[in-house]
Amino acid sequence: MELSAGHARELAKQAARKDTLREDCLRALDGVERIVFEAGCGHGHWLTAYAAAHPEQCCVGIDLIARRIRKAQEKCSKRNLPNLHFFKAELGEFLEILAPSLRFEMTILLFPDPWPKVRHHRRRMVQTAFLDKLAERTYSGGCFCFRSDDRTYFDWTTEHLQMHPEWGIDPTGDWPYERETYFQKMMAQYYSVLAYRR
Repeated sequence: MELSAGHARELAKQAARKDTLREDCLRALDGVERIVFEAGCGHGHWLTAYAAAHPEQCCVGIDLIARRIRKAQEKCSKRNLPNLHFFKAELGEFLEILAPSLRFEMTILLFPDPWPKVRHHRRRMVQTAFLDKLAERTYSGGCFCFRSDDRTYFDWTTEHLQMHPEWGIDPTGDWPYERETYFQKMMAQYYSVLAYRR
């Protein structure tokens, strides 16, 4: 089946975007074997504080919105944190272009959009396919940390983790680092779950 001109242009844009992201990541993460990863890092409040407190760890955050990434990069530059990197990237594309040898020791997902309507559940970041890809990238014993103010999304995530053969929930695990984020300040309550790569 022949591609339409519009579809062909979109595929070309996607390929160019991934090539640029791949080059940026290779340059920034040259020689790095493991990272702490935050998906949907927003303005970078949490990851910047974490990186400052853990200079021995390489920390990487991504977000889809360029303005957020610019603000996050400004925080990084202001604090002179060579172990911290932010990229404008879509989650699936980021996981695809990373060097095959790179592994995650911890992944953080803070207050993602819950997409509460049933017809929108497919847009939630936590899906079986995402947990599959994350497991491939995570060391045995590595951690996935999820926090949401939406109880139904928390239950959804917990259920997906319980059903996944590569992840085991740690009901007694401590949150790795407490730093109140912009969204967390607005929440009356929130729910956290930690799971470890089997």
